[in-house]
Amino acid sequence: MSRNPQAMSRPTASFATARAAHGVSVWAPARLHMGFLDLDGGLGRRFGSLGFTLDHPGTRVTATPAADLQVSGMPADRAKRYIQRAAEHFGVVPVGHYHVAETVPAHIGLGSGTQLALAVARCLCWLAGVDASDAELARATGRGLRSGIGIAGFGQGGFLVDGGNRGDGVAPLVSRLDIPEAWSVLLLFDEVATGLHGDAEIEAFRRLPPFTGARAERLCRATLMQMLPGLAEADLGAFGAAVNLVQDECGDHFAPAQGGRFASPRISAALAWLDGQGIACRGQSSWGPTGFAVLPDAAAGNAMAAALRERFGPQGVRIEITRGRNIGADIAPLAVGVRAASVG
Repeated sequence: MSRNPQAMSRPTASFATARAAHGVSVWAPARLHMGFLDLDGGLGRRFGSLGFTLDHPGTRVTATPAADLQVSGMPADRAKRYIQRAAEHFGVVPVGHYHVAETVPAHIGLGSGTQLALAVARCLCWLAGVDASDAELARATGRGLRSGIGIAGFGQGGFLVDGGNRGDGVAPLVSRLDIPEAWSVLLLFDEVATGLHGDAEIEAFRRLPPFTGARAERLCRATLMQMLPGLAEADLGAFGAAVNLVQDECGDHFAPAQGGRFASPRISAALAWLDGQGIACRGQSSWGPTGFAVLPDAAAGNAMAAALRERFGPQGVRIEITRGRNIGADIAPLAVGVRAASVG
């Protein structure tokens, strides 16, 4: 595939005609960001992310041909900026009717910005007849500056580990495994708080203490020799022990910026209670405040969700049940004559 954006913006006539005749619907899944592996950068790369794609929530964008640019739904302004930025990158005119029918809530640690950016950029490329990879969509919209797992999740889903960023592009995917279908995932939402983002996030990274090479070695060893083999063998105990180690080490590192090992006192209390119940795998996604727990099956997940709701629901913690997702975004053509705003 050509890496020249200008070359990619000149589609074949048949491809362009097909795109002009149909709109497109893109549903992009949220993801759990379970931690970083190496913020030291002594080997030439920083960050190194791990996590997995979720069956829900998600972001849905529909787009149909139009003579000018129309963007509706929430958050329309942010979506429009991504469309315009991608259009400039690919050298195409930003036209079409885009509707954001649903979205992952912003600033709670589930990757809403990346999924919205990739979804609208994929819609733009569909309408314009541009053949672009997911990594190219990320570069076009300015996403993936630290973590690459949201981009890989958009493309293929599953449990993902990226190899860190050299400061010159999207981090490469170095491992992908399926998530066992039986596992149940609980999401713990703080009804009030949001996580660090924007300038505050950049400043937080700047002020963090040094991330030692010894800490990075512990996390990388646990990932390679415990987490990934545990996942490959559907051993939730081994997988969870390694996830918990990464969570605790990263949480302690980020504590000066987020006020503790976990960002929300309410979620922190719920996660501590889960530890007391012997839950194998728990933590906070990205900057939070959303927490998560992984249970071995639906029955265990439903029972634990009910217990959490009874104990922590009155304190402002909302529980949702989902699963891991082993495929990426759903991308499908719309029938001729379907308006973007009418598709939900």
